[in-house]
Amino acid sequence: MRPELSTTEDGVAYRDLNGNGRMDPYEDPRLPVEERVADLLARLSLEEKVGLMFQTVIEAGADGTVLEHPGSISKSPTSTVVLEKHLSHFNVHALDDPRTAARWSNALQALAEQSPHGIPVTVSTDPRHAFIDNVGVSFSAGAFSQWPEPLGLAALRDPDTVRRFADIARQEYVAVGIRAALHPTLDLATEPRWARQAGTFGQDPDLVTELGVAYLKGFQGDALGAASVACTSKHFPGGGPQKDGEDAHFPYGREQVYPGGRFTDHLKPFPPIIAAGTAGIMPYYGMPIALEIDGEPIEPVGFGYNKQVVTGLLREKLGYDGVVVTDWELVNDNHVGDQVLPARAWGVEHLDPHGRMELILEAGADQFGGEECVELLLDLVARGRVSEARVDESARRILAVKFRLGLFENPYVDEDAASATVGRPDFRAEGYAAQARSVTVLQNADDRLPLEQGLKIYAERVSPEAVVRHGKLVDRPEDADVAIVRLPAPFDPRSDLFLESWFHQGSLDFPPGLIARLERIAAVCPLVVDVVLDRPAVLTPLLGVATAVVGSYGSSDDALLDALTGTIAPTGRLPFDLPRSMEQVRAHGEDVPGYDDPLFPFGHGLGLAAG
Repeated sequence: MRPELSTTEDGVAYRDLNGNGRMDPYEDPRLPVEERVADLLARLSLEEKVGLMFQTVIEAGADGTVLEHPGSISKSPTSTVVLEKHLSHFNVHALDDPRTAARWSNALQALAEQSPHGIPVTVSTDPRHAFIDNVGVSFSAGAFSQWPEPLGLAALRDPDTVRRFADIARQEYVAVGIRAALHPTLDLATEPRWARQAGTFGQDPDLVTELGVAYLKGFQGDALGAASVACTSKHFPGGGPQKDGEDAHFPYGREQVYPGGRFTDHLKPFPPIIAAGTAGIMPYYGMPIALEIDGEPIEPVGFGYNKQVVTGLLREKLGYDGVVVTDWELVNDNHVGDQVLPARAWGVEHLDPHGRMELILEAGADQFGGEECVELLLDLVARGRVSEARVDESARRILAVKFRLGLFENPYVDEDAASATVGRPDFRAEGYAAQARSVTVLQNADDRLPLEQGLKIYAERVSPEAVVRHGKLVDRPEDADVAIVRLPAPFDPRSDLFLESWFHQGSLDFPPGLIARLERIAAVCPLVVDVVLDRPAVLTPLLGVATAVVGSYGSSDDALLDALTGTIAPTGRLPFDLPRSMEQVRAHGEDVPGYDDPLFPFGHGLGLAAG
């Protein structure tokens, strides 16, 4: 789909976005971004400027249409948020096939053209190229090429592979109209119980920094342009050290702690990501406890509310002048069906929504994530509690990104190109190879791996189709040459609050009944166990039972079998230490990378030669 262009008398093609029959400076593609922003900002009503400062969830309608009623998570019809509330930033959730996704993106942009100044929409997404499907964190790949989780990319220890992944993901995003990424996640995986480690690059600040910059460059390029995806790097100033590993989405996980005094480790990836040009930064929900920065005690309020952190540290000390978008729903409770997720107003729960919003702006944020309550901000301005100049400050930053992405020239995408690009065979092949290569061999007694082809295999949690590509599937361990069992890392199921059921939290111990059953299998044939390490499980009881133990971080059954047989040699190395016991975990400082005496250390991986 191509935008409708007008032409000036001297032959300059432009989009007449406000329909006044002439090329205004903000419509002039030849002018510097700063001039275009200044011109447009002066033309906007307060309502339009306020609308820029909200980014909320959007859901696509059927067959590529816009959804004109509230969705399962989105609160309002699309035309209401675009034309009445003047929002132009949306976080998209489920998408259908690429052609339909592109059609929906075009329909959304066509709707935005009806707004007074035709401001194009910026569509953002959480990660959607791996395996974990959690509406609060990421989406499984679906039609997109499928890769390991970021932990698996970290296991490969190769910044060139990470940049290549990000460049492929960029091409697939752009093809369907997604121009903003709510990632990379630069948090350190220092607390083994924390639910969000799969989306990180592991525990080591140097590795996280190196891979994070490579990731950013793959999405944005050396500078934002018409082929870029703008990244929001998160979670400033490092979201990993959650007290007892509980996630800050939930009230019981609001505290962020630094018993080891390692705040600077968690901050380390952010100055290089700022220098590399990240378009956005997102503070975490966490509320720092007993934290001092340069000798100054930091107020115990959520980082999104924290002026010492957002303005003092990020803007003034680190010199960041890009967009700061809050994590989702700091202002209002979120009600979905019969469940609720309280607003993450940690440390300021006593404030009403007006007070929370005012404090967020005072802290230095530009955009409210997960909110569409424009009436609150308009009321704050009307009451004199927030100045229009403060609104202009944020609107200016936000508009600059839209201009740099080329959205004012052409926000539309081609359905045929989307269908041809997303999930391209060579993209899928590269992702598949990365899945297999990232598998980490932890124990390999008797050199059991790589497995020979043609063995009789008993399998659990492995698809029969994957097994029969390499051997003969049998129903009983007694009849097998080898048993292959895949296990998820342990967690304690929870489902009271909205989102809770998707988060893997709590104990990392395998239940004793499982270990006893694996012992019965191992008594009659060699046992190979793969543990999906979305968190660093306590593998100690497995080592005396299984002949071989491997870890994976997002690998299909086929990719795992290719790794175990050496069809694609697994070269993964642990992106974090594996603890010996839950006692060791509980005694360990949440902010400290690694243990003095781990079961397996960061970097461990035996590897296998290609079969």
